[in-house]
Amino acid sequence: MARLGPGVQVLALLAGNDPDLILRCLRAGASDFLIQPLTVDQLEAALSKVARVQPSGEQAGKEPAKVFAVMPAKGACGATTVACNLAFQWRRHGAKRILLADLDLLTGTMSFLLKIKSVYSFVDVLQRANELDSDLWNAMVTPVNGVDVLLAPELIAEGIQDLRDPTPIIEYARHNYDVVVVDAGSVYGEWNLNQARLATELLLVTTNELPALQAAQRALSYLDTNRIGRWKVRLVVNRYHRDVGLSREVIGTALHTEVFDSLPSDYEAVQSALMEGKPIPSSTPFGKGIMQLADKLGGRAEGIKKTSSLSGLLGLFSKTSKT
Repeated sequence: MARLGPGVQVLALLAGNDPDLILRCLRAGASDFLIQPLTVDQLEAALSKVARVQPSGEQAGKEPAKVFAVMPAKGACGATTVACNLAFQWRRHGAKRILLADLDLLTGTMSFLLKIKSVYSFVDVLQRANELDSDLWNAMVTPVNGVDVLLAPELIAEGIQDLRDPTPIIEYARHNYDVVVVDAGSVYGEWNLNQARLATELLLVTTNELPALQAAQRALSYLDTNRIGRWKVRLVVNRYHRDVGLSREVIGTALHTEVFDSLPSDYEAVQSALMEGKPIPSSTPFGKGIMQLADKLGGRAEGIKKTSSLSGLLGLFSKTSKT
């Protein structure tokens, strides 16, 4: 039922307080749960949660926004750079309201990349989820070149590692923006898994170096284990250099997953943009690659499908796949 679309809210009606069953229902897509015998407080809390994520007013007839979750296979793959620059590309596609959300619990660096600061973060949104409205939300985000940016907290607050559910943030954004780009810290843990579950498409970012590709294989296996459908995973190879590391054909064969797109290695352009706190210019190789990626995600360019018979190279990953 949940797969019918984000507008379908499922409440699980349970006979007893079974934590394992509750968790299984939530993982399967339930918005909330009710435990028999029902009480007024239970019903009010559950229905209030459903109401918060439903579109209202001028948003009622609006198509829910696509949510792109960008996740690194391992650290230093450049996922944050990809997420940041991808968000600014959607204006070319006619999107008027774009959200870039840094939902990295521990190492969010979007504020550093864009040279911005805010007294608010996604933690404040979660704490005030029951009273979210446009005025409060607009106070939480920081506009940057036509994109609203929701930052991660500057300091690691006590208990932040216990956060599990980003639903209030993503569902509010889904109904109030045209496109949502989420920068996640990794694929691991319930906080990140729930971002993957809520996303329309998941961009798994790796490089074509062996350690990163092995990490990508482990990440894909972890997503499979936690029932994140391969149909929504898009493998993106960042800092790709044809003469260094493995080719796209070998990567796709070894990981049993088609490479959705590759972004060129462009150190000078990336570092220059980082120093200035601005998006990477579209005239650079990396900028052109991001434009192509946005076009493919937006359905403006047909993905390139390549096959390979280099099955012998699967041995590079055989040990990991067996484990």
